[in-house]
Parts: sequence; structure tokens; C-alpha cells
Amino acid sequence: MKYYLAPMEGLTTYTFRNAWHKYYGRIDKYFTPFIANRHMNSREKNDILPEHNQGMQTVPQILTNRVDEFLELARDLADYGYKTVNLNLGCPSGTVVSRNRGAGFLIVPDELEFFLDEIFEKCTLKISIKTRIGIKEVSEWERLLTIYEKYPLEELIIHPRLQKEGYGGTPHLEAYTEAKKQLSTPLCYNGDIVSSSSLERILTVLPAIDTIMIGRGVLQNPGLINELQGKPCLAGKSAATAGEADRLATLRAFHDELLEGYIKIMSGDTNTLYKMKDLWTFLSKSFEDADRHLKKIRKATRITDYQAAVDSLFRECRFLPT
Repeated sequence: MKYYLAPMEGLTTYTFRNAWHKYYGRIDKYFTPFIANRHMNSREKNDILPEHNQGMQTVPQILTNRVDEFLELARDLADYGYKTVNLNLGCPSGTVVSRNRGAGFLIVPDELEFFLDEIFEKCTLKISIKTRIGIKEVSEWERLLTIYEKYPLEELIIHPRLQKEGYGGTPHLEAYTEAKKQLSTPLCYNGDIVSSSSLERILTVLPAIDTIMIGRGVLQNPGLINELQGKPCLAGKSAATAGEADRLATLRAFHDELLEGYIKIMSGDTNTLYKMKDLWTFLSKSFEDADRHLKKIRKATRITDYQAAVDSLFRECRFLPT
């Protein structure tokens, strides 16, 4: 099984990826949060700089519906040494979809097909796609598959939900099966893998899966991929035998490394805490009875107050088993 880290806007930044790689690494690919500016801004450029991605196989993701923007960004990324890019056709955000970008591009399949014709003809880099299966109806997937099969995709990453479903409801696993039957393209499954049991349930229905992408599951439990692989944690024990104390020690080391990384590059406590509080929206789900502590974390306006709230949570809350 191959494992990928999903791109999560504002969360899986190069600071996050480097801290995660240090404590939990051994992953096949890291995908960057999407680049949406024709001329990369400083944040986007910092995220893809080779010196910020050392020792990692990183794939930049592009969000656009314009051929000229895609090609210009691809040329810039090639200059940085990248050999492949990923096209975002999966973001369900209303502000993105309203501009026919991300999953919104699926609304206009004829325009999408023209776009793909152009970029596959003119782009010198390999291209993979991360996609939803439609906007409102599962039946839209049939048309999309006829489009995707025309092109030499390096990979098709499938999140088998409709745009209107966001991240709720049950994934339409049959859509992955249909893609497997129709396409010769390498496939990757993405969606709702938050534990070993959730992966087992998906593999029971889709045993042919050999590549998975995980995003929210890793934010909730940064050690998840190691545990799925049965790899050692920081304490040197296998994930299968590591106790709560070992897993908690690794998580705390990762958290502190991440906090220190943001302190170095962010201006002031407010911006640093904004990043860390975003992470705790997910991370708190791995702790029992964390609500009271989470409120203190969210109310913190100074890093010292934030650290005190985090200390209290780590000390008083049980780290839940996977």
C-alpha cells in the first residue's frame, strides 16, 4: 500500500510537512495546498521551494480553470525542478466552486475537456488529477470518466463524493469501482480514512486499492499512517505495540516542533495561534473529554496562555486508542 498526505488549505503547509516528516515520515508523496495565483505569492512560493521540501517527494497542486494560468505555473514549477503537478478538481468550497474552479469545473464538462486537451498537449510536466465524482448527481461520474480516459494521466486521485456533499455523508465507493473497470490510469482512493478499522471497511468493498490519500485523518491523529503501516514511532516501538505514553510523547514532540516552526516564520502571536488553533479543530478529536481545554486553547491570545492550555490538555486528557 502506498500512502499520500492530502493537501489541506492553510494546514498542510511546508512547516507542517517538515515537522510531520521528522516525527512520522515514511510516506510516498506529499501534496501541497493549491496554488491559485498566476504569479505565485510569497506564501505559495515558500511552500514549493526545494529547500523547504528536502527529503520529501512533493507534488505541487494547481487550482485554475484557465489554460494560460496552468501552463505558466507549470513552467515556473519546472524551473524549480518539479517533474509533475496535480490539478485540483475536488475542492468543494462555495467561493471556489462559484468561479468554476476546483470541483466547480465539473459543472462544465465541455469546458473541462477543452482545458485538458490544451494542457496535455502543451505542458511539459506529468499531470495528475484529484477529483470529485460530480456536483449534484452520481450519474455525472459516467461523463467525467469518458473525459479522463482520453488523457495520459500520471494518476487519478478519487474522492468519491459529490461537491454538494462536502465532507459529509457516505462516500460512493461504487464510483471507484467504475473507474477501476474503465480506466487504465493508476488510481488513488481518498476519503474517510481516520483509523485502521475505517480502512478495513473500505478495503472490504474495494480490495483492489493499492494507494490511498489521507488528510483529515492525519490532522486528527498525526501518527495514523505509521499505525496503518505498523512502522515504529519515535519511541522506537512498533505502532502495534506502542502504548499511549509513547504515542503521546511523539505527538507532543511533533506539536512543539510545529509551534516553534510557525513562531519563526509568522509575525506575532495572533498569526501563529491562528495556525495552531486550526490544527486543534481536528487534533482535539483524539483526546477524551477535551472540550474544556479546547475552549481555553481557542481563547488564548498569547502564546504563553496557549502553551499553558495545551500543557493542561496533554496532562489531563486521555489520548484515545486508534
